[in-house]
Amino acid sequence: MPTRTRVRTRACVTALAAAALTAAFAGTATAADVTAERTITDGGTTYHLKLTGPDSAAAGGANVTVSGTGYNSGQGVYVGLCAVSGAPGANKPTPCLGGQDQSGTTGASHWVSNAGGGTVPNSSRFGAGGSFSVKIHVKADLGNGKVCGETVECAIVTRADHFDSGDRKYDVHIPVTFQ
Repeated sequence: MPTRTRVRTRACVTALAAAALTAAFAGTATAADVTAERTITDGGTTYHLKLTGPDSAAAGGANVTVSGTGYNSGQGVYVGLCAVSGAPGANKPTPCLGGQDQSGTTGASHWVSNAGGGTVPNSSRFGAGGSFSVKIHVKADLGNGKVCGETVECAIVTRADHFDSGDRKYDVHIPVTFQ
């Protein structure tokens, strides 16, 4: 009889372990990517901006891939998680996670530019057709009491870089929720 008890105990432990593993994987599932688009005219040229990224992430933090196509490669953009207010282009997305992380230690933002991109941490140049694909780190707490979904609405955004930071044409938003 001791053998049957051991077999039942092992079966029970195996079933519990499988259930726990399934629950753990269910809690870390990622959301499908979503797309945001915007068409602008800049200097007589029309650009169809397209930004793709996740619409949700773990509140404690997650590394996400964000890609874009159709951007003006003559105008650099920042890609990051920011507090947003209103439609894209209505107001400057700010504050942004990581702020001005020129040392590249947080990974919370990325600079895409053909005028210096790729020469400093968390930066790269545009690919063909104004394209990019970058990884950024996002989390719900932006700092200074700004928490996505609690005190501010947040989105993964592109916005014009420091060479034309007041230009709202390149603002594209993907609203993000945190679990």
